[in-house]
Amino acid sequence: MDRPPGLTMTPLTWAMLVTLALLWGCTFFFNAIALPDIPPLSLIALRVGGATLVMWPILLMRGLAVPADRGSLGGLLIMGALNNALPFALIAWGQLSIAGGLAAVLIAMTPIFTVVAAHLMTDDERITPGRLAGVAAGLVGVVVLIGPAALRELGADLVAQLAVLAAAVSYAYSGVYARRFTRRGVPLLAIATGQFTVATLILAPLALIVDRPWTLDMPGLAAWSGVAGLALSSTVIAYMLYFRILATAGATNLLLVNFLVPVSAILLGSLVLGEVLEAKHFAGMALIGLGLSCIDGALWRRLRRAVRDF
Repeated sequence: MDRPPGLTMTPLTWAMLVTLALLWGCTFFFNAIALPDIPPLSLIALRVGGATLVMWPILLMRGLAVPADRGSLGGLLIMGALNNALPFALIAWGQLSIAGGLAAVLIAMTPIFTVVAAHLMTDDERITPGRLAGVAAGLVGVVVLIGPAALRELGADLVAQLAVLAAAVSYAYSGVYARRFTRRGVPLLAIATGQFTVATLILAPLALIVDRPWTLDMPGLAAWSGVAGLALSSTVIAYMLYFRILATAGATNLLLVNFLVPVSAILLGSLVLGEVLEAKHFAGMALIGLGLSCIDGALWRRLRRAVRDF
């Protein structure tokens, strides 16, 4: 269960990971506010477009620039497509046909794909028994947390389910691929701004063609507040944390956030909406905690030392 050298999960990193999960857990709340008035593809385009408008002035005020050499632009194109445009669109389209619980279970497959991709594409994030055990425990925890009933829909809308699963693969590959930027020392602001810009250039024309927003009624204030929440907290702040964690802890540890997002969404529902926590929620959280501890390995190393020194 040893962690690869050079990639550490410190208390600060764990705090950032939990904060990232909370920010992405709020995405469900903001979507619920905005989607009644704004079609999914347009909402996604507004999300990344709003984030782009926020990021560029900050980048320029800091005296930074998005890398413009051919290799970097090609990399940002891949990042914008695989980390924003493609998964956002696939998940939104998939959730038109399948329940949110099943979608969350399928997205929770991301760490599994990440472990495989990181093993094949990096030299310091190899597959270990601890990682595999932790991913398995975390995935079971998500199923228990959301409820095994969500799995009854497997196969009912196969194309939609495959779309959400493809989004998980896209997230996994993009997380590993993004390390080439952090390893080169490209500023996090520049990476995020370039990624959002590319995603906006991909999604805006698609939204105009598919949704024809000029034929729709003007969204209300509540819908625009949902867009603002998605752009600022779930995208700008969230992805700054995303790249910070990626640079210090690696892709495998970063994508553990997909286990924590359902936990944060359920806890927010309990605290904000007064929803009742059931025994399955506590059991699922415990299994997810076990999985995270297995993948991190620090707790198990301390226990082994304590037993050895006893």
